[in-house]
Amino acid sequence: MICKRVQYSGRVQGVGFRYTTQSIASAYAVTGFVRNLPNGDVELVAQGSAEDVEAFLAAVARKMAGYITDARITDETPGDYKDFRIRY
Repeated sequence: MICKRVQYSGRVQGVGFRYTTQSIASAYAVTGFVRNLPNGDVELVAQGSAEDVEAFLAAVARKMAGYITDARITDETPGDYKDFRIRY
C-alpha cells in the first residue's frame, strides 16, 4: 500500500475539480480525500495499491489537464482512510 499527496495549482477551484476527482476515485480502489486550500490550490491524498493510485492520479491529470498548471507529488505515510471523500 502506498499513499501520495498531490498539490495542484492552476485554475483548480470553482471548476468542479473536487467533484470530478471524487467521481474518478469511484472507479479505483483508492481511499483518501480532496479539498480546496486557502491559497487557491487543491490538495489530494490518495492511498491504495501502487497500481490503483498511479492509475487514479493519471486519470485525474488527463481529465483536468486544462485546469492544472502544476502538480507537486509527495509520498506520505499511509493513513486510516475508509473511503475517498471531499473535505471542506
